[in-house]
Amino acid sequence: MIYFDNAATSWPKPPCVGEAMMRFMQEAGVNPGRGSYHLAIEAGRTVYRAREAVARLVNASNPLRVVFTANVTEALNLALRGLLRPGQHVVTSGIEHNAVMRPLRALEREGVSITVVPCSPTGLLDPADVRAALRPETALVALNHASNVIGTITPIAEVGAIAHEHGIPFLVDTAQTAGVVPLDMAAMQIDLLAFTGHKALLGPMGTGGLVLAEGFDEARLEPLIRGGTGSNSEWEEQPSFLPDKYESGTPNAVGLAGLEASVHWVLARGVETIRAHEQVLTALLLDGLAEIPGVIVYGPRDPAQQVATVSWNIAGMDPGEVGLRLEEEYGILCRVGLHCSPAAHRTIGTFPTGTVRFGLGAMNTQEEVLEAIKAVYALAKEARC
Repeated sequence: MIYFDNAATSWPKPPCVGEAMMRFMQEAGVNPGRGSYHLAIEAGRTVYRAREAVARLVNASNPLRVVFTANVTEALNLALRGLLRPGQHVVTSGIEHNAVMRPLRALEREGVSITVVPCSPTGLLDPADVRAALRPETALVALNHASNVIGTITPIAEVGAIAHEHGIPFLVDTAQTAGVVPLDMAAMQIDLLAFTGHKALLGPMGTGGLVLAEGFDEARLEPLIRGGTGSNSEWEEQPSFLPDKYESGTPNAVGLAGLEASVHWVLARGVETIRAHEQVLTALLLDGLAEIPGVIVYGPRDPAQQVATVSWNIAGMDPGEVGLRLEEEYGILCRVGLHCSPAAHRTIGTFPTGTVRFGLGAMNTQEEVLEAIKAVYALAKEARC
């Protein structure tokens, strides 16, 4: 079996992830922050260590500004719904995931105006177009760091400079880059960084969060939910301090134990090292697909301009059929369709049919890529006959 759906969820995970989760359940599997006994204190330490690991990954100076959520979608909803108000304006791009577009369309019905800056057919965004889209009432720029469909990397640092030049907060969705592309919130001038644990960070599902830059005023950001935090229990008002303001209810502490382990694994191996490995795989895949008659490859087709996510089609074959046959005949697991990103597929011209997507990851090998190229060649040859 060859697993090529890492853009959705990375698999397999490093053994240390499951081991950390099991150890937490056996040794400290109680509610963190809800008791003064030693098990609760140890559970709280586990969660804090996970904050420290994420803060180190993205160069955030204060771990308490790492807010944990169930996933990157919840983190994005917290940022968008917590910050935007009727009458305000937001700028986003034409390759965003529905985790951004659906909350924005809901806010649009409530009086928030949206400008979707178009990208090139290969998914490239021109920062000058973002500058041109800004208005006096612009309250947020929200962009993904890399497309989940074609892997195109957005020039985040350039856009961050433009946003800060105009005093506008900058939200970045790092679902496809955290763990595989170096992140530095200060250097990239990111105010709000949304991340997920189950993709390139190689952690468990049900983990993610929103990191608030040191200079971002959290008083501007309303909580998505309110409730018990284990702190200031004498108050019936939500705490105003971080991270409690945004973390009501029992956290996924066992998942965060796994996340801590996975982030440490990534940091120990080196984000740059993982990136270099995936670039080698991407180059090999792109070169192989380019030589197959009838195969259409989308995106930059350049490992330097994209993460290891490659979308393609075989002329004359439905991507759903291709994906099914890749699994049944060749044992290759991949993702087909619209990938929860109709905006990106409209940009690259594949809506509504979609594409076949190979999402390569840290655990994949060159041998697997070569086997996949052979399989695609066989299917494309059959389609030409």
